[in-house]
Amino acid sequence: MKRRLIGLAWVTLLGFPLIGWLLLYFFRDEPLQLIFRSSSSIPLQVVIGLISGTLLGLAAKWLITRPFLNQVGIKYGRIIQNFGISTAGIWFVSFCAGFGEELLFRGAIQPLIGIWVTAFVFVAIHGYLDPRDWKISVYGIFMTLAIAALGYLTEYFGIWTAATAHMMIDVVLFYYLTRLKIQPENIYQVDSHEF
Repeated sequence: MKRRLIGLAWVTLLGFPLIGWLLLYFFRDEPLQLIFRSSSSIPLQVVIGLISGTLLGLAAKWLITRPFLNQVGIKYGRIIQNFGISTAGIWFVSFCAGFGEELLFRGAIQPLIGIWVTAFVFVAIHGYLDPRDWKISVYGIFMTLAIAALGYLTEYFGIWTAATAHMMIDVVLFYYLTRLKIQPENIYQVDSHEF
């Protein structure tokens, strides 16, 4: 299961930017390097991404620990724990998702359809907007706002800000979910000294 996740991470890191390049080539007639242009330095983009992504990740963690959304935390905790991913694996998968997905969505798709539509599509593809499950949809609405924020970060600072922020959102959530203690009666707790 862990090998499969690592394989998907590599596909995301390498394949998604390729899809983004093809979209730019066929629909915008612009070079791939246009994605990377910014008036902000890369170190500044990374620092802003680290801070904003950590804050958004902590906000998402806070949301799924609310009593009315505890089943969402349990559901995703079980999924993540089934992978048996290590701390190094969390960082690797988060890096691949952050950079691969952002190069595609923020770098290539967002210029075509806009910040808000891209955010909605991104969150819907991830399964967080489910009309059959209003609790997951509440989380999805939050994530749509968070992902739109990444779109604005891309516009104002550059793609590396969004990629780093996305990575940190995933790191915070994966770290929390891998340490989630799921009780048989669906009550969960996390040792506070671990997080």
